[in-house]
Amino acid sequence: MEILANVYPGEILLEEFLKPMNITAYRLSKDIGIPQTRTSAILKGARGITADTALRLSMYFGTAPKFWLGLQDDFDLEEVLRNKQTEINKIKNVGIYAV
Repeated sequence: MEILANVYPGEILLEEFLKPMNITAYRLSKDIGIPQTRTSAILKGARGITADTALRLSMYFGTAPKFWLGLQDDFDLEEVLRNKQTEINKIKNVGIYAV
C-alpha cells in the first residue's frame, strides 16, 4: 500500500481557498496584514500556521481559527509519527489512559 504525502496547511489554503476564490498570495497578505514572505512560506510548507495567522485567516475566510490550527496540528503530529514511529512505539504506556 502506497503511503500518501502528508498535506501541509499551506496546500489546503492554496487549493481550497486561494485558487477557487481567485485570490493571490499578495492580495491575501495585504488584506490580512501579514508580510508576503510569511504567506509564501506557508504556501510552500516552509512555515506553519501560528495562532496569529489562524485568527487572521478565520476572519478573512469566515472559518473557525481552530480549523487552521487543527490543520497545522494534524500535519505536525503526522510528521513526527512518520519520522519517529519506531522510537515512539518503544514507549511503554504506564498511565490509566491507553492510546
